[in-house]
Amino acid sequence: MMDSKRAVEGGETAVVFSLKNEVGCLVRALSLFQEKGVNLRHIESRTSKRFVNEVEIFADCSCSRKEFNDLLEHLKDHVNIVTFNSPAHVRSAEAGGEHIPWFPKKISELDMCSQRVMMFGSEPDEDHPCFKDEVYCKRRKYFAEIAMNYKFGQPIPRIEYTAEEIKTWGVVFRELTKLYPTHACKEYLKNLPLLRKHCGYREDNVPQLEDVSLFLRERSGFTVRPVAGYLSPRDFLSGLAFRVFFSTQYVRHSIDPLYTPEPDTCHELLGHVPLLADPKFAQFSQEIGLASLGATDEDVQKLANCYVFTVEFGLCRQDGQLRAYGAGLLSSVVELKHALSDQACVKQFDPKTTCALEFQITNFQEAYFISESFEEATEKMREFAKTIKRPFSVYYNPYTQSIDLLKDNHSIENVVHDLRSDLTIVCDALGKMNTYI
Repeated sequence: MMDSKRAVEGGETAVVFSLKNEVGCLVRALSLFQEKGVNLRHIESRTSKRFVNEVEIFADCSCSRKEFNDLLEHLKDHVNIVTFNSPAHVRSAEAGGEHIPWFPKKISELDMCSQRVMMFGSEPDEDHPCFKDEVYCKRRKYFAEIAMNYKFGQPIPRIEYTAEEIKTWGVVFRELTKLYPTHACKEYLKNLPLLRKHCGYREDNVPQLEDVSLFLRERSGFTVRPVAGYLSPRDFLSGLAFRVFFSTQYVRHSIDPLYTPEPDTCHELLGHVPLLADPKFAQFSQEIGLASLGATDEDVQKLANCYVFTVEFGLCRQDGQLRAYGAGLLSSVVELKHALSDQACVKQFDPKTTCALEFQITNFQEAYFISESFEEATEKMREFAKTIKRPFSVYYNPYTQSIDLLKDNHSIENVVHDLRSDLTIVCDALGKMNTYI
């Protein structure tokens, strides 16, 4: 049996894909590589555990980055790409010949990031709730297939949740909403009633990602897209740069509704979504994502640590009281109580020191970090982002939903032109205020 995680990590340029398990399937798959002139160094196959009646192929390729990208586009039309691994660093002419990691420059290229789910092919740990539950395991594979087949621009498939899944969601929803009035920040409390009204947030209904995505687009410009599981910090943060949040759709196991070993839709919908509807918080999240594009592995990890201790476990002070805005807290009854108790260690958020800390997955955090406001946290992250090592700056173009590299006078002049247009509108508005007041 192939260890896919080891294989993908071992290959400099590799892809894992699945196709129908039928006579001649492998020959047809190999012809796709031949059509693009891509040589294969190594190939393995195994029966798919994600997709029924399919076989998964691991292919270690020998080709350039452009050839590999062309191959991926070609494969998308014929097979299900499960995950892939490009060379860790590639030479980019756009970046002045520097060696930089690949990153998406168009929002549609997030399709590639969403395929690279970490720990592909590994079996559940023995302490995972679904380890001995074949029904739950089958259900998780169903959600994984939906996420893997999703492409940018498509409506997010609607899920008919089971009675057990709705019951589990209901327990989490009921217990957390008891705490929110005294534990959640005011921005969260402002948006939760709107989600009840527009997205079906209630105890007996699991909200649909498509409804949530449309709501967020109107409130802050963020959207969500389904993902099968954990992404690498680089791929996840890349989504934030485009105001896209990768979200799971599966519900945690019913054996312990108040605990989950990994993020599930309860965590996403109750922890992240209400804050992503706040424009200032959305701006903070996007700027972390923008800072990660083209950054070194070391800098991406620093940004990921800052993200965890703010967006996942952050605290703020409002009206003289500590309140939570981190999704990991707002989706966990036990840790939410702990973080605002006398037993928790609370420190001021400082990216220069916070970036070096490791967060706890199975235990409470050793410390929680407080910001006086989202604006303060954003300003601190902007200063920290200036230390990121890359030979260019990036600018998100909301009209084309793409990333512009600011590396020369011409590219900078284009951004200045847009800013002048915005400033003209602001000056005109100020002039009218002075005239009519």
